[in-house]
Amino acid sequence: MKKILVIGSGGREHAICEQFKKSPKLEKIFCLPGNAGISEIAEIVDEIKIDEHQKIIDFCQKNKIDFVFIGPEQPLVAGLIDDLEKAGIRAFGPNKNAAQLEGSKIFMKKIAVDNNVPTAIYETFTDEKSAIEFAEKLAKEFKFPCVIKTDGLAAGKGVIIPQNFSEAEEAIKEIFAGKFGAAGNKIIIEEFLDGFEASYFVLCDGKNFIPLGFAHDHKRVGDGDTGPNTGGMGTYAPSPFIDKKLEEEIIEKIIRPTLHGIEFRGILFAGLMISRNTLEPLVKLLEYNVRFGDPETQVILPRIKTDFIDLIEAAIDGRLSEIKVEFDEEKKLVCVVMCANGYPENYEKGTEIKNLDLITEAKILHAGTIKKDGKILANGGRVLNIVAEATSFTTARDKAYKAIAKIDWKEGFCRKDIAGRLL
Repeated sequence: MKKILVIGSGGREHAICEQFKKSPKLEKIFCLPGNAGISEIAEIVDEIKIDEHQKIIDFCQKNKIDFVFIGPEQPLVAGLIDDLEKAGIRAFGPNKNAAQLEGSKIFMKKIAVDNNVPTAIYETFTDEKSAIEFAEKLAKEFKFPCVIKTDGLAAGKGVIIPQNFSEAEEAIKEIFAGKFGAAGNKIIIEEFLDGFEASYFVLCDGKNFIPLGFAHDHKRVGDGDTGPNTGGMGTYAPSPFIDKKLEEEIIEKIIRPTLHGIEFRGILFAGLMISRNTLEPLVKLLEYNVRFGDPETQVILPRIKTDFIDLIEAAIDGRLSEIKVEFDEEKKLVCVVMCANGYPENYEKGTEIKNLDLITEAKILHAGTIKKDGKILANGGRVLNIVAEATSFTTARDKAYKAIAKIDWKEGFCRKDIAGRLL
């Protein structure tokens, strides 16, 4: 029987805890720091912060934790895996060096270029003046829109797509003035790739990998893909747009060359742009994340039938070649994210959410919530994930929005067009 510590507090971590809960090998889940929903199935550890590595190590040793599963990117980039392993504690995720695939977009681009992985043409900049001069050059060459990215972590918000030089200049000035903190000390300006995006997940053990499937994310805050980028407003899986032939091309041209270039153990999440302007689909790598996505996890994990504890331990121990993953091929999932009004900019915390106990059509996965005096209160920007499943996307989508209609939370909102492309 296994004792597991899950690090994180989002809808992703709630989904991970729910997946572990299905295993007959589970003794107990601890979650640090967790949220109101996770507290129903795990013991919350909120007296330790995720950057207090020694305290986490002490907790694991005291509670005889069998392994640690790290959900968010920040502790991975900060080297928590390295510190846990030095202390003899088994942990799931990439080490500090491999985590640079997400922690530094410049590092990721170099790995891609060095290993002939198709990606957007780009330039890097460390000062405002040269970046603006380059943007001005793009304007003269009619190469707008372009894409501006912070080198470091910016909670999913460090990507800006200016439509002209004026917007690019403003974005560059804001970034170098500190809008994203140290994440914006270096930036990338790259070509804009047209097509549709897909998120692809593979489970890696340092030598072997197992594909876990595709999901499609809605990143912009407003209906019709309008407004600023967010951490994600909704997802659906599996992908109805990507066939086996295209998946094999993605594996051979993007995944294998990357894993040849760097030793990686954990979840490798490839953000892809797929263009159909040519006779054959053209796939390019947008970015890598080094963990499960949020809210992609919420629609990826429920399709996995294999015992999740077996799967994660095999990855930790380098035994993925011994594991065959089974999926529920009929299951279609849609996840709609409810956010606090004002997200992704300024939003209010502490508002009460009612009627969650009335929901029967969908699974409610908590993200930015706390429980206080028996009430569920909003405690973040992305607050709830409403996840519905069915044998068709239309039915799953209808169930998700039917559930949302029952929730009493006037201070919250969601996009009304999640998975609308399918209709």
